[in-house]
Amino acid sequence: MADTNSKQPKSSSRREFLKNSGIALGGLMVGGVLGGSLFGSKKAEVEKVVEKSVNYNQALMFFNQEQFQLTEAACERIFPQDEHGPGAKELGVAFYIDHQLASPWGINAKDYMTGPFYPGEPTQGMQTSLKRAEIFTLGLQGLADYSKKKYNKRFTDLTEAEQDETLKVFEAGKEYQLAGTSTTGFFSLLRSMTIEGVYADPMYGGNKDMQGWKMRNYPGNQMSFAKDIEKDEFMKIEPKSLHDHMGH
Repeated sequence: MADTNSKQPKSSSRREFLKNSGIALGGLMVGGVLGGSLFGSKKAEVEKVVEKSVNYNQALMFFNQEQFQLTEAACERIFPQDEHGPGAKELGVAFYIDHQLASPWGINAKDYMTGPFYPGEPTQGMQTSLKRAEIFTLGLQGLADYSKKKYNKRFTDLTEAEQDETLKVFEAGKEYQLAGTSTTGFFSLLRSMTIEGVYADPMYGGNKDMQGWKMRNYPGNQMSFAKDIEKDEFMKIEPKSLHDHMGH
């Protein structure tokens, strides 16, 4: 007859092995026996990496790198850094535009986009069968082509004065024409999206650290103003993003 007591050390040994190796619920027991031996003096380093904040909004969804850099440079001339605060580049406006163009808004998902198409009156804005993402792509290529033709340089390599002059040509819409759309229409879209990116909620990719709001003393998305609504003096309130209210 087998001695059941002889199995106890083996079973106990197996449990100890599983415990010490951290194989519990399919995971590694960091901070346990193995965790301590693996990380040792580097434990603080690991914790630092885990705690490091990462802005996952700063990832391209539509642009390639060249288009992104071109957009970033053009937006900075529309909303440049000055003594009042950061410009479009630091605020992450190009990421905001990238995300919008990658969204249903970029393909005019909620707009009627079936013909017939007629030229619009000046007061009606641009009338086109092209989607916003297509207009922006053509406009960026136009900026690149015009810069090469006029200055024999990339738009991103132009001086600030040359970049401003190029954007003025596109705004006027007379000296240079785009195939399939107008420079004026593209510039109008670029300008409006730049301003949106400066002041939109940071959840959408721009207005980094709510700096656009802070420059305007705008409170952002507060839950309530009930305790301050009847005060006579100007209230400077620390702004809040929609993200700050998640889970409330």
